[in-house]
Amino acid sequence: MNFSALKTLYKKYKLHLLIWSIYIIYEVFILGYASKQFKPPGIYLLIYSTNIATFYLHAFLLKKVLSKKSTPLRIINILLLIAAMLAIYIMASYILLLLFQKIRIIEFNMANFVPRDFVLSCMYRSLYFIGFATGYVYLIKSFQDQKKVEALERQNLVTQIEKQALENDLVQSQNNYLRSQINPHFLFNTLNFIYNDARKKAPMAADAIMNLAEMMRYALKRPAASEMVPLNEEIEQIEHLINLHKLRTANTINLELKVTGDMFGLRFPPLILLTLVENIFKHGNVSHSTQPAIIKIAYEHDRLNISTINMINDNKGKQTESHHVGIDNVGKRLNSFYGNAYVFRYYQDQLNRYITEIEVMVVNPLARLNR
Repeated sequence: MNFSALKTLYKKYKLHLLIWSIYIIYEVFILGYASKQFKPPGIYLLIYSTNIATFYLHAFLLKKVLSKKSTPLRIINILLLIAAMLAIYIMASYILLLLFQKIRIIEFNMANFVPRDFVLSCMYRSLYFIGFATGYVYLIKSFQDQKKVEALERQNLVTQIEKQALENDLVQSQNNYLRSQINPHFLFNTLNFIYNDARKKAPMAADAIMNLAEMMRYALKRPAASEMVPLNEEIEQIEHLINLHKLRTANTINLELKVTGDMFGLRFPPLILLTLVENIFKHGNVSHSTQPAIIKIAYEHDRLNISTINMINDNKGKQTESHHVGIDNVGKRLNSFYGNAYVFRYYQDQLNRYITEIEVMVVNPLARLNR
């Protein structure tokens, strides 16, 4: 044991050393001087070595007993521990007495040894220090319980403060939402006016306005991120997005949307489909003459499969990092809704196509709709 370890040990137990020193000085010198009776040093060594060892051994074992779950047998275990400590104290004192006599630390005539007096004296001294050790353990336990209560009170206070902050944020968000209703209402009225005005003069622009208005209306009424939405509505938004790109590019994109199976009542996390389709337009080549971009959504036998296939646009190499951010977000959202009960793959094949695949089990979609 090095010096730093001894220093740490001293700091930890210096109060113990001080109390034991005061106690020993009081018993040996003050009481001895008052009674004019001083015992040989060997006797003091025998007595205090056994007393101190009993104190700490009983404290250690009592902590073990109290650390276990409270049962009707706890009192019995404590009584058995006290009985065991009495026996250990008597045996240790007798063995040390013989040992100290043999190595001449104590000059003692065994002919004067009275077993009854020796046992009674040992029982008195052991019970004395067992009582001290028991009080010490319960005092330490009381301090520890008090600290736990204070920590729980602090945690409860922090929780209350956080709850109040969330409630304040909710009230503020509700106020902001109510104020924001004016702008969307005005916006949709304006878009409807522009659509009706442009329908005869510029039908393509009118269609673009209508698709954009539908997507904006859906975005504003979208539920919380923790809720699922009807898959049919998400598919409609994909169709609006595809139509907008067709209008923007004069219908030059080569993209196929394939939906198979009855989607009625089927619910799915929001934004996942839209993210995958937006990634196709942002990072894929959707104008390839022979390799169309493909979006497949199929539901059969309680299994939903979604896949996208698109040629990679080599002219957008700098956007690869952004693409992976969107894909990573899709994986996180799937994990938050389905845990480990889903499959999500994305990779590049030998034809320079980027492919994503999602597979989830959806049981009884009509029951989901009624939840």
